[in-house]
Amino acid sequence: MTAETRRQPPGGTRGHQVAELRTITKRFGATLALDGVDLTVHAGRTHGLIGRNGAGKSTVVGVLTGLHHPDSGVLTFGGRPAPFDAPRRWRRHVACVYQHPMLIPNLSVAENLLLDRLPRNRLGIDWRRTRLQAAQILEEWDLRVAPTARAGDLDVEQAQLLEIAKALSHGSDLIVLDEPTARLDSGAAARLFATVRRLQGAGATFLLISHYLHEVFDVCDEVTVLRDGRRVGTHSTAEVTASDLVEQMVGDVPPPPATASAMVSGRPRLTVSGFSGARFHDLDLTASAGEIVGLAGLVGSGRSQVGEALGGLGEASGRVLLDGEQVPLGRVDAALATGIALIPRDRHQAGMVAGMRVDDNLTLADECLSTGRLGVVSARRRRHLADSLIAELDVRPARRDVPVGALSGGNQQKVVFGRALATRPRVLIAVEPTAGVDIASKTTLLNVLNQASAEGTTVIVCSDDLDDLRICHRVLVMRAGRLATELNAGWSDRQLVGAIEGTNDVED
Repeated sequence: MTAETRRQPPGGTRGHQVAELRTITKRFGATLALDGVDLTVHAGRTHGLIGRNGAGKSTVVGVLTGLHHPDSGVLTFGGRPAPFDAPRRWRRHVACVYQHPMLIPNLSVAENLLLDRLPRNRLGIDWRRTRLQAAQILEEWDLRVAPTARAGDLDVEQAQLLEIAKALSHGSDLIVLDEPTARLDSGAAARLFATVRRLQGAGATFLLISHYLHEVFDVCDEVTVLRDGRRVGTHSTAEVTASDLVEQMVGDVPPPPATASAMVSGRPRLTVSGFSGARFHDLDLTASAGEIVGLAGLVGSGRSQVGEALGGLGEASGRVLLDGEQVPLGRVDAALATGIALIPRDRHQAGMVAGMRVDDNLTLADECLSTGRLGVVSARRRRHLADSLIAELDVRPARRDVPVGALSGGNQQKVVFGRALATRPRVLIAVEPTAGVDIASKTTLLNVLNQASAEGTTVIVCSDDLDDLRICHRVLVMRAGRLATELNAGWSDRQLVGAIEGTNDVED
């Protein structure tokens, strides 16, 4: 069966409006997530949606898929108001393929494809027709997977293509691809986009959310840029440059203040050579006492894995020296004993024990406790240490007997910071240190990192958040698991984003 003889994908007459957001505004509490956003997607085309973290991309997807009801503005599909009261009708208009596939792993491919429309006979589910219909859908969209295969056994590429086939078989007019290549290697990403181009040529319509500008230029006809919840531009990809898009994503932001840009001199405290792991390869880096070094890069670049491996969380090979002393790899306790403390990216999984009290979390690491002659932990020191950290980090409520799981996200992260600082580290590694916290907590946490630097601690910040990186003296940019660029003192946001996005836009 060729593309010409297949049933045409949904979407209607090529070029007509499939989905349109007009002056959409959405608040979450005091946070204005979208501020009068306009977006129009036309049939038979692929439209890109880009912006830095927090720009509003996920909220736009939530509005399009019916997850979020806008506070004001109009959402239409094919010129008609969105059916907010009819979820089944909504699916005919838009479906989303997320970077983490939403398949049910223990069911077969056929069951996942036809889950809410399984054919039935007088005895119940007609499994023969189920497999036959699934095989027809898979053939129709050139997906080479057995209908009887277990969905949990598919690789990420196959799972995402299966989600696309499922959406098309439902008749969805618009398919949203939300960071579809974040977990794919370059070959799988190329095959995915070849499928997107083929389906688009047959009439399918896509909205692509991506951090990778080369993907936008590769497959998109138009691109819309969001910044701080506002649309700052919509362009034909044939008439705009990567530098233009970077400038619109970043805006007019002054360079980091001089206090954050002053170079730190002195012999290296941390020396890393030939450092390799599952997601990063042959890294060399040095950092001096009191220096804040940023490791930046897009999702999948390996930046977070490097930071966690340096802190002993995750397997790695190579050589790590701290003041000339070799650091054992792959053990958090060994890293702590040597003088390296880690603030992990996922505080819930690796940074705290939600059911334990604040003081117990703050004093979890053995190195931060004093013991008596019989090896008994000093309760007085525990109380004093917890109280001082609670005050220093402005943990609210300011009580050590509260379960840390009852705190807000920002205050939980302060406790994670406090536990790392309590070990009095010579090197502090902060991975995504302000992710998911409020603005006030973010300011507090970044001030803590600056203060640690001022006291002589070497700080490694692994992030793609510009606010996190502005406190750094140097920023090392990673791509595909390797160091690609180093930006020294005086870098601008535009230079950094250009380096992260791979546009090579590092000139003033």
